[in-house]
Amino acid sequence: MHTKEHKEFQEKMCLLLDSFAQELPDKVNEIEALWSKLQTQWNMRTLQELHRAVHNLVSNGKTFGYPDLSNKAQVLEQTLKSLMQREVSADTAHAADILQQVQALKKISVEEGLVLSKNGAVVIEEHAYLPNPNESNLIFVVEDDAEAAQELALQLRYYGYEVEVFNHLDKFHTALQHRPHAIILMDVEFPEDKMGGIHFMEKVQRDLALPVRVIFISVHDDMVYRLGAVRAGSVAYFTKPINSTELIDQLDLITASQIQEPFRVLIVDDSATVLAYYTAILEQAEMTVKVVSNPMELLERLSDFNPDIILMDLYMPGCNGIELTRVIRQMDDFFSTPIVYLATENDFNTQPEAMNLCGDDFLVKPIDPAYLISSITSRVTRARSIRSLVIHDGLTGLLNHTAIKEELAREVVRSSRLNTPLSFAMVDIDFFKKINDTYGHAAGDRVIKSLARLLKQRLRETDIVGRYGGEEFAVIMNDTDAISAAKVIDEIRNVFSHLLHLSHDDEFSVNFSCGIADLAHFADVASLSEAADKALYQAKQRGRNKVVVNSGD
Repeated sequence: MHTKEHKEFQEKMCLLLDSFAQELPDKVNEIEALWSKLQTQWNMRTLQELHRAVHNLVSNGKTFGYPDLSNKAQVLEQTLKSLMQREVSADTAHAADILQQVQALKKISVEEGLVLSKNGAVVIEEHAYLPNPNESNLIFVVEDDAEAAQELALQLRYYGYEVEVFNHLDKFHTALQHRPHAIILMDVEFPEDKMGGIHFMEKVQRDLALPVRVIFISVHDDMVYRLGAVRAGSVAYFTKPINSTELIDQLDLITASQIQEPFRVLIVDDSATVLAYYTAILEQAEMTVKVVSNPMELLERLSDFNPDIILMDLYMPGCNGIELTRVIRQMDDFFSTPIVYLATENDFNTQPEAMNLCGDDFLVKPIDPAYLISSITSRVTRARSIRSLVIHDGLTGLLNHTAIKEELAREVVRSSRLNTPLSFAMVDIDFFKKINDTYGHAAGDRVIKSLARLLKQRLRETDIVGRYGGEEFAVIMNDTDAISAAKVIDEIRNVFSHLLHLSHDDEFSVNFSCGIADLAHFADVASLSEAADKALYQAKQRGRNKVVVNSGD
């Protein structure tokens, strides 16, 4: 976190603390009013409301810097909880005790000079969340053979990389000083020195605060050159002629390790101040956060957001967190979504107790921000890894057949509800059997991976891509009508037809055909899929290497 961002974040935290302080007298007055109501007419619903109000003071008091208030509220909460569990009304002694505790809360809430606790959960180290300094989609190609360099750059640009070419080391060095986060493709041999690229990078690495990532390219494949490359900081080494598919695989691996879709966190809590507090912390850690303050709106938000993890408060108006968790667990799409309860120290005694109540874990308030972020990161990373094994195709990394069909069903429901356009495209590699027969199945696999990578890189992040089976792919394009989708896919078709694929010493090119249908003309999943498949068949019949739209005519 940079100094300016850190200052803005701390200012936001201070505003939230002020907001809690201003709301505090009203919250205690609500507790007093509920107790008075119970004295007039005792019933369990009002007792539950009172308990929830006091519980919120317990959990949020320490978070916002009022430990004394929290401790006093905790004593009252235990008394109320005992009455709830026994389903009895307070006798005279208990009533007098409760009244005294309510008055104590009221007194501390209006006292002047309350100061924030030094142990409050708002102090965050300035450098806790530094952005990744290596994040880049920029490639520097350093090669004295201008023609070879431009051909390599052309192939890289087809896959969505930004490329700059340098035929001289001095010009490259100047550019690197201004953009040190680029990935470097460095030829080993230069006219004046057979290991010029290696020797130059050794010098460059010594002058940099952070090592630059360099991939060496060479006609030599012996230990002396490879060892020299490693000493110069190489992350990979390729021999000429370069297999562009393998090179792109390596570049994708490097960039994928530094670019990850933000974690999607759903927080369910009826307190606007608490929601704002946790949202600020998690957004500062570059997570995407959605909140639900009204439990009755949970299902709609689940469907739209598809969270990686749910943080659930235990006590809310109308229902409790455990009931909401049981509702979620009865939905197939969210059966395995991690659910973590936001609890006080007296809510659960052990993790198994929380798990028995359909949750996965619990975090005790006040939650240290660094610990909150660490807990979410570890759980989401693990959940994503497990889910990835189930829903992704092993060869391409795209969604598999079952997963892409499930996504289509989900997106059709969403688009129909929001009345927004949606297109579905079926893509099939032309004459794929001939590729396998001529060049071998390994070459065929590389062609499939090449198209998968191109689709991922050329489409938007909001588009959903899957391997439908064999050499066939499916693309879901949200907020896009069929004509617009056809323009995008046709551009990808044109780029793909210009890519060169290598098999031993042979180079060859490949085309694909595509059929597209949209929700405006086909109103459900079955008809939409069938229409796109028919359009694909028409593209094949018309000579292949075409994109055809089925408009229902």
